[in-house]
Amino acid sequence: MGDDCTVAPDATVGHRHAADAAPPRFGDRATVRSGSIVYCDVEVGDDFTTGHNVLVREDTTIGDDVVVGTNTVVDGTTAIGSHVSLQTGVYVPTNTAIGDEVFVGPCAVLTNDPHPIREAVDLEGPTLEDHVSVGANATLLPGVTVGEGSFVAAGAVVTEDVPPETLAVGAPAEHRPLPEVLEGGNQIA
Repeated sequence: MGDDCTVAPDATVGHRHAADAAPPRFGDRATVRSGSIVYCDVEVGDDFTTGHNVLVREDTTIGDDVVVGTNTVVDGTTAIGSHVSLQTGVYVPTNTAIGDEVFVGPCAVLTNDPHPIREAVDLEGPTLEDHVSVGANATLLPGVTVGEGSFVAAGAVVTEDVPPETLAVGAPAEHRPLPEVLEGGNQIA
């Protein structure tokens, strides 16, 4: 643990998934709230904050100034950049990549299995490039890439790649020009 870190008494930091797992590493000023579990083999930068009942599984790297909201699950083998806000109830599956300055709204679901149970496939989560915003209750299907500066509207179902600086809206999501009010990227601090 880095300097000035706070871990609630009923949080678990360093849950072992394997006998040879390395303890998690945290930068300075981390706050891990009650009910949260952070596995071994997790590396976190400075200014990390969780809500309550967060799960961060093994083989995950997280940059600086990241908020993981209450009841959010990061299912491991995932890379999360810096200045990221995952709001309440977000699901991030294995093999997902999230860039810098990314916002993911409440109850958004990212998926990694195109044919659950029916077919054995390699799991591939979505890629959210830098400055992406994802609205509440949006669903992103396996393997899609949301391009830099794009905006996924609330409730959208993203079934194919979203080009950079594009608005994705509807189910299945249609691509539209990014409205001027949504241009310029995110500044999450």
